Amino acid sequence: MKFNLLNVYALFSLSLMVGSHAVTPEVYWKSVLPNSPMPKAIKDLLYTAEEKNTNAGVGKRYVGVTHKTVILIYSVPMDELKVDPNEASFFLENDLHEGTEMKLHFVKDEQKSAFLPRHVADSIPFSSNKLPQIYDKFSIKSNSVEAKSMKQTLSVCESKGIEGEEKYCATSLESMVDFSTNKLGKKVKAMSTEVNAEGSTPLQKYTIEGSMKLASDKAVVCHKQNYMYAVFYCHKTVSVKAYAVSLVGVDGTKVKGVAVCHTDTAKWNPKHLAFQVLKVKPGSVPVCHFLPEDNVVWVPY
Repeated sequence: MKFNLLNVYALFSLSLMVGSHAVTPEVYWKSVLPNSPMPKAIKDLLYTAEEKNTNAGVGKRYVGVTHKTVILIYSVPMDELKVDPNEASFFLENDLHEGTEMKLHFVKDEQKSAFLPRHVADSIPFSSNKLPQIYDKFSIKSNSVEAKSMKQTLSVCESKGIEGEEKYCATSLESMVDFSTNKLGKKVKAMSTEVNAEGSTPLQKYTIEGSMKLASDKAVVCHKQNYMYAVFYCHKTVSVKAYAVSLVGVDGTKVKGVAVCHTDTAKWNPKHLAFQVLKVKPGSVPVCHFLPEDNVVWVPY
């Protein structure tokens, strides 16, 4: 899928001219989170002035199995998910120890849609009832694959969250920082999965070399969405545990993974793929999965 971002770049360039004193996303991050390094998933989406004459940010978006299975937990009926159970990366919490082997598929975006500065993103409509205006602004045909993808993202963002979930779609890095720190406080760190490979790696066996539980049982997890510019579906839950996990693939690929374990699955759809893969019942045991590289987990420290 490709998005024509010429109009996005024009908006960004205009913002630089009319808002030259506006705080950049990087500066805002450092001002709010001076002791928290920016994870690679976020650095990769920062817009630079040099990108305006390149194809950077024009997204052919391949959504891997991991991404689909993760976001569908929170957005659409789980029994609509049709993927090969052998490729689904669900596992149990007691699997998180040295020596455990599991088949995983880490998929990279071929190209990434970049963050817009907040004052630019806030000036663009972001609502299903404004879709004609949005399509027109970005020269998107209403019957195109891109239009369908954008419509789906808006639908997910406007849907009612599951019980106990606090959700928000961040249309800028600044708004993501604000939501996460509002829910968890400013003593937080953001983490993302990092795969030591240039492109997508094959479905293969990985071995856990070590794991460490992160400090709190509450977290904000932000999932990258398909859109003209960077949009993240963020949600806070108190029934989750996060782990930093080191893995190595059979081909030597090294992964610094972020795993999330959901400790309360009682209200998930009984037909959810996780229960089929793990052969467990809703609410019986924590269900875990690795986050894709373009997702971010925020945890207190």
